[in-house]
Amino acid sequence: MINYTEKIPNNVDLGRDRVLQRALEHWQPAYLSWWYDMGPNESHNFEVYLRTATSVEPDGWAQFDYVKMPEYRWGIFLQPRDEKRQVNFGIHKGQPAWQDVPGEYRSILRRIIVTQGDTEPASVEQQKMLGLSCPSLYDLRNIFQVNVEEGRHLWAMVYLLHRYFGRDGREEAESLLARRSGDTDNPRILGAFNEPTPDWLAFYMFTFFTDRDGKFQLCALAESGFDPLARTCRFMLTEEAHHMFVGESGISRIIQRTCEVMKENKVDAPADVRDLGVIDLQTIQRYLNFHYSVTLDLYGSDISSNAANYYSSGLKGRFRETKLEDDHILQDAAYPVSEVVGGKINTKQVPALTALNERLRDDYIEEIQAGVNRWQRVIDEAGISFRLTLPHKGFHREIGNFTGHFISPTGEILTEEQWKAHEFEWLPSPKDYSYVQSLMSGRVAELGKFANWIAPPVKGVNGQPLDFQYVRFN
Repeated sequence: MINYTEKIPNNVDLGRDRVLQRALEHWQPAYLSWWYDMGPNESHNFEVYLRTATSVEPDGWAQFDYVKMPEYRWGIFLQPRDEKRQVNFGIHKGQPAWQDVPGEYRSILRRIIVTQGDTEPASVEQQKMLGLSCPSLYDLRNIFQVNVEEGRHLWAMVYLLHRYFGRDGREEAESLLARRSGDTDNPRILGAFNEPTPDWLAFYMFTFFTDRDGKFQLCALAESGFDPLARTCRFMLTEEAHHMFVGESGISRIIQRTCEVMKENKVDAPADVRDLGVIDLQTIQRYLNFHYSVTLDLYGSDISSNAANYYSSGLKGRFRETKLEDDHILQDAAYPVSEVVGGKINTKQVPALTALNERLRDDYIEEIQAGVNRWQRVIDEAGISFRLTLPHKGFHREIGNFTGHFISPTGEILTEEQWKAHEFEWLPSPKDYSYVQSLMSGRVAELGKFANWIAPPVKGVNGQPLDFQYVRFN
């Protein structure tokens, strides 16, 4: 169970390490200052129906109650230690999992933890203003739940930095609060976390696509031979599942509402659909293309010596590493990677160790496709003739082998001029953003009411009805 009698809730026996406890208590006011500055706008006195972790066990790990978000019980929670756990891959395979940082991997591990930790406050910053235009109290509560849990995930990474990396770790923890999403002078580390999230369609796309990247990165880190990192990430994954649900169900509800309006009014043309106050399927496709392609870049270069080193060192594994049937060393294995040669997209075999980013990206694409298929069923069941598709993995890419090439959603290599001529057929235009934001000009706060552009969910949160007071405005 988690100790809530301490100033910082934890299940790592923080009270026995007074130096560490004082360091984290010193960081805590800086974190709260960041939250008041960059957390959800005009929300600090709201009482929100939130879940709070009370245990790290899968069954009954959370309780629901009204909480003011600045008073949320953020803390440090790791999955219980398995005394028999080993390093399961790389050159240290079969050795006992490390409880302390191996000296030779100190800087690499710090970089991994800082990069993961930087994504957590970044997404809160990106979503700062969305509460002012929520489509319902149900959705407002959900974005606030995502926000506080991203805040807790930041705490998880900061604990590791303070506990295992000394002064360097403390300085990195302070920098996590200093960077700002989209800031010209001090931006967040990864590109997707500097993109704006200007509306709720973008938010749902972000939580479906980009939070799912978070899942795959956490799964890879949950295989780490550095046991405290692995245990931290395994519990974070428990919370991450809700974030992806918010995204997938949110897009599904938007599609459902659009299809309902199209059928009721017997319209197909995007302009006619927009005249009825819902989001046309073509615009949804363009948002999908953007968020999918930007998220693919988060996996890094297709061929990466860093990824190979992380794996061989036992620091970051593959998705579901222990369930894969190979030698878990990959010295002689190969993996296919795409590249553009002579105006064509070719596939070549490269050493599997250097292609681990691409393999994780492919694992991600497989799961993303399954989610898009579920959205498509909503369209098909409504009898609407329209197909949502994932663009080619080379579309709109700025990192890896496709950088500098102009590739259409169907995988055709274009000139820059050809690309420019079709860009806003494939990606959201300023007019698209203006239209979507025009639908979201104010907060829908009436109990049980939902904005016209989104269907209600199938059920409420934690067994509560849809007309429940999910947020109390004080």
